[in-house]
Amino acid sequence: MEHNPVLKNPLSLDSEIPLYSQLMGIIKRSITSGALKVGDLLPSEAELCRVYDISRNTVRQAIGALEEEGFVVRKRGKGTFVTDPNTRRKGVQYSFTTEISQLGKTPSSTLVDFAVITPSPKIVTLMGLEPGVKVYRFTRVRNVDGEPLILETSYYPEYIYPNLTRELLETHSFYSLLYHVGVIPFSASDTYEAVVLAPHEAQLLHCAPGSAAFFHQRRTTTENGHTYEYTTSYMRADRVKLDVRFQKGSTSFMRTVD
Repeated sequence: MEHNPVLKNPLSLDSEIPLYSQLMGIIKRSITSGALKVGDLLPSEAELCRVYDISRNTVRQAIGALEEEGFVVRKRGKGTFVTDPNTRRKGVQYSFTTEISQLGKTPSSTLVDFAVITPSPKIVTLMGLEPGVKVYRFTRVRNVDGEPLILETSYYPEYIYPNLTRELLETHSFYSLLYHVGVIPFSASDTYEAVVLAPHEAQLLHCAPGSAAFFHQRRTTTENGHTYEYTTSYMRADRVKLDVRFQKGSTSFMRTVD
């Protein structure tokens, strides 16, 4: 498949831009320029690794981020295909990768912890879980230009995506995995509080204990009102600014990163 346009653009080993981000850019440009059409098959992971002399994890990180943004879709046993922009997921969308990339910065994530747990009474109440339901709990550090920005812990009922593994989570967007089994975000409720960082959170975010932060909570529901996600995040207040803008009939909210 070396005639594929994705394989005609070199990666730069001397660039400060991470290799996975460079590969994302090559694939995006191939799609937006029309060199790759809707439904076209991307080169396989093995082919991308061989041609670019990069690791499989690098390739999976790039493809996972592109899938999270809605540019491609992975079909088990068939490969990765360019999606139709008119059929990209509807409803509430949140992509850390997209949000940071649109600011002209480089996003990445580090998985700190992954476990299947019996939820606390608080989590059971917040998510409206039935007795005995176990949940996935995973904690990630969200980085911008290589610097920790957000410490994020998420909870999902195990039954919505059985057999999730640490490796799968490290190489795929979990929102994309859920999307492919029909779990689509419809609405979300967010709260923000001003807090100071405890030693553990401060260490992971490379801050001094007692540094100012935003504590963010999000509950996400499907169209039928079922809560399937609860996430808490600590955001460095020295890097993140929250902007709220009011217009007649609407309110817009966004985060900016210094």
